[in-house]
Amino acid sequence: MSPPRPRAYRLPGLGLNATLVVVFLGLFVLLPISALAAKSVALGPAHFWEIITDARALATYRVTLLAAFGATVFNALAGLLLAWVLVRYRWTGRGLLDAIIDLPFALPTAVSGLALTTLFATKGWLGAPLAELGIKVAFAPAGILVAMAFTSLPFVVRAVQPVLQTLEPELEEAALTLGTRPFTIFRRVIFPAILPALATGATLAFARSIGEFGAVVFIAGNIPYRTEITALLAYIRLEEYDYAGSAAVATVMLVAAFAIMLLVNRLENWGRRLAAA
Repeated sequence: MSPPRPRAYRLPGLGLNATLVVVFLGLFVLLPISALAAKSVALGPAHFWEIITDARALATYRVTLLAAFGATVFNALAGLLLAWVLVRYRWTGRGLLDAIIDLPFALPTAVSGLALTTLFATKGWLGAPLAELGIKVAFAPAGILVAMAFTSLPFVVRAVQPVLQTLEPELEEAALTLGTRPFTIFRRVIFPAILPALATGATLAFARSIGEFGAVVFIAGNIPYRTEITALLAYIRLEEYDYAGSAAVATVMLVAAFAIMLLVNRLENWGRRLAAA
C-alpha cells in the first residue's frame, strides 16, 4: 500500500485573493473593453469599416505610426546608451540620472506636454536656436515624435539595465585576452545577450507612444491630416457626441494595443529561452 500523498500547501487567503483579482479584472478591464466592443459591433461591418477608413482617420493612423516608429528608434539607441552608462560607469550624479529616467512615469502627461511646448516653442530655450536653423518642433510633426520619445524612454532603459547588470564579466575578459576589439566584443558577446530585452523595451515604448495623448496634444498643434493623432480623433468624435465614431476609432487602437502586447509576450518568451540555453 503506497503512503498517502502529502497535502498540497496553499498560501493563506489564496482563494479570496484570486476572487478579488477576477472581480477587479472583470470590473475595471474586461467590462469597459466589452462595452467598447459591443458599441463597435452594433455599428455593423459596413458602417464600422466606413468610419475607420475615413480619410481623416487614415491620416491619423499614418501620423501616429510614423511618429511612434521614429520615437521607438530613437529610444532604442538612447535607452541602450543610458543603460550602458548607468551600469558600466560610476560617477557623481549617477543616482540622480537614474532617478530622473523614471520621471516620465510619475509626471502627468499634460505637464510633460506643457513643459515640452515651452521648451521647444519658437522662443523657448531649445526652440529658438532650432528655429534659426529652420527646424520647427512645437506645433509640427517633430513635436509629436519628441513627446512620444520623452514619455516612453524609460521602458527601454529599465528593460535593458537589469540584463546588463547580470552579464558575466568573465566572457568579456576572455575575449579581451584573445585580442578581440571592444566593438567586436559588444557585437558578438554583449549585444546578442541584451537583444531580447532591448526588443521588449522598444516594443513597450512603441505601444506607449501609440496610446500617448496628454503630452502630444499640447505640442502637436492638432492640425487635421498633418499633426492629428488617432487618440485625439477619438476624443474629438466624443466631444462631437459621435459616440459611434469614437468607439470605432478607439477599437482600432484597442486591437493595435492587444497585438503589440502579444508581441511583447512572444519577445519575453524568446528572451527566457535564450537565457535558459
